[in-house]
Amino acid sequence: MISTFLVAHRWIAPTALVLVILVGPLAGGWLTTRPRIAWGLTAASMLPLALLTLVPQDREIFARCEVRWELPTLTGPESLANILLFIVPVLLAGVATRRPILAVLAGGGLSVVVEAVQAAVPAIGRSCDSDDWINNTIGAVIGGALAWLSLTAAARRARRACSTSTFGDDGQGRKQQSQ
Repeated sequence: MISTFLVAHRWIAPTALVLVILVGPLAGGWLTTRPRIAWGLTAASMLPLALLTLVPQDREIFARCEVRWELPTLTGPESLANILLFIVPVLLAGVATRRPILAVLAGGGLSVVVEAVQAAVPAIGRSCDSDDWINNTIGAVIGGALAWLSLTAAARRARRACSTSTFGDDGQGRKQQSQ
């Protein structure tokens, strides 16, 4: 269903990817001082992930699991959708935990679990695919990179704010030591 929609509207997935890459670090930077909100949004971002990967489909499966090793293309809407699926949760979890690498590892692990469930439960009408895991993990890495960018920018702003409070501005852009 979603694949058919994305094929009919090929511009949606690349546009969403660009928007997430542009807006993600800004939103993540804002969330660095609001970990409760970041955790809440992380949980909310898991809902579409669960719905799009584990909700049963009414279709016949001819193979439980397909093993392929192909890199995604920017023209493949399903590849981009699988990448997008993991960017936001990993970005938000990386900001909430302040540990982007841990969030990337958790995202890659979650993708393995999703694919294992799809393979083990044929009744849901989904088949696992190693390419889905690769694309999900690429999305997790992008999300982790965006979280790292967010945290780094927030730390720089905090250092600048701290140095500005120590040194006052004389109104002409020159710093003066406060007394």
